[in-house]
Amino acid sequence: MEEKIAVLIPAYNEELTIGKLVKDLKNKADKIIVVNDGSTDSTAEEAEKNGAIVLHHQKRKGKGETLKTGFDYILKNDYQAVLTMDGDGQHLPLEVGKFIETFKKSSDNIGMIIGFRRRNIRKMPLDRLLTNWFTSTVVSLFCHQRIPDTQCGFRLIRTSALQRIKLLTSHFDTESEILVKIAKRGFKISSIPIKIIYQEEKSKIDPFSDTLRFFKFVFNTLLRKGIN
Repeated sequence: MEEKIAVLIPAYNEELTIGKLVKDLKNKADKIIVVNDGSTDSTAEEAEKNGAIVLHHQKRKGKGETLKTGFDYILKNDYQAVLTMDGDGQHLPLEVGKFIETFKKSSDNIGMIIGFRRRNIRKMPLDRLLTNWFTSTVVSLFCHQRIPDTQCGFRLIRTSALQRIKLLTSHFDTESEILVKIAKRGFKISSIPIKIIYQEEKSKIDPFSDTLRFFKFVFNTLLRKGIN
């Protein structure tokens, strides 16, 4: 049976990039799904007119909630995998084939394939570089396997792994939660090198706030409550 794979793009105020991204992805996956996280611009219209299925949040809820909305749709529509990527143009459509090819060749115990921004490390802003190194080290310890770039949002998730976890976080910490919980269910996580384009515009990642959320996630979810 041919695997059905959807691309999921969380988007907040990405009207300048989302249309071209969706257009460039058209022939690379079965469906392109954009979750519009309460955008105040024409993100939803640009995505829809270029061929995406658009799901809506009436107000901004955060990347984690946006991913969860997309995952719910994916699981209800019998896809075998979901490929998540950012809507700001950092992640290149040309790399999608690499993820899908790796997925099709992988065994069922590979729950996720995540991008590794190895070649772009010198271009990464210093605050993000330090935050990425720290969180990748901590998450790798909890996963009991080395994951060199845990904060990369360009990742393919097998739905058989996704349906076995319950996500409790709502922001960028959700990406760490997904990794830890999938690993806890006994799945392996594979990394592949990718190229990205760093945008000159201000990143939606707030290193200070998101690092605090990460510490809260580690304390509340991993240390105090355990991993469910």
